[in-house]
Amino acid sequence: MHKTEILKDGTKVLIRSQTRDDLDLLMDFYTALPNDDRRYLRVDVTDRDVIRQRLQLMESGFLFRICAVLGDRVVATGALEIFADAWRKHQGELRVIIDRDFRRKGLGLIMMRELYLLAHEKKVELVVTRIMRPQSAARSICRKLGFREELMVPDYLRDLTGATQDMVLMAADMQEFWKELEHFYQVSDWQKSR
Repeated sequence: MHKTEILKDGTKVLIRSQTRDDLDLLMDFYTALPNDDRRYLRVDVTDRDVIRQRLQLMESGFLFRICAVLGDRVVATGALEIFADAWRKHQGELRVIIDRDFRRKGLGLIMMRELYLLAHEKKVELVVTRIMRPQSAARSICRKLGFREELMVPDYLRDLTGATQDMVLMAADMQEFWKELEHFYQVSDWQKSR
């Protein structure tokens, strides 16, 4: 994948697959994230070895990573992880992180659309995401995109500060997810003006 997209404010970004060569760019992106954003991530993204391992996992054929790049700077990352076990091989988990300076510009929707297209290509039928309860903005965005809150497990996860958090599992059937994405693109003034 390698395509240019125009954001609401006219900024052009390159959306592409991540590679092992992106390690330094990704480290710059992750270490620049405010602590509040990193707190709810599942791994310590400031650890270079962790990021290197995550890039290597893409070779498994079950993990796909994309990024949005402006010049020589990563401004968003996204991942689709397809479950390998027989029970869930029809499911994929989505994750997206957007630089605070690029939020509310349509980049999150673009990243979700690209992950959707990738999931469709990989024959995923159900997409899920796991979110900690305090991440209300992320839950709201997912609801707008057709995700339903399927399950809440109290004190199931620990954030990076060590505090226990409730886990919210959200899911969307691929057809419903696409309907909601199409709806956003149809009603968006920014898309009509492109």
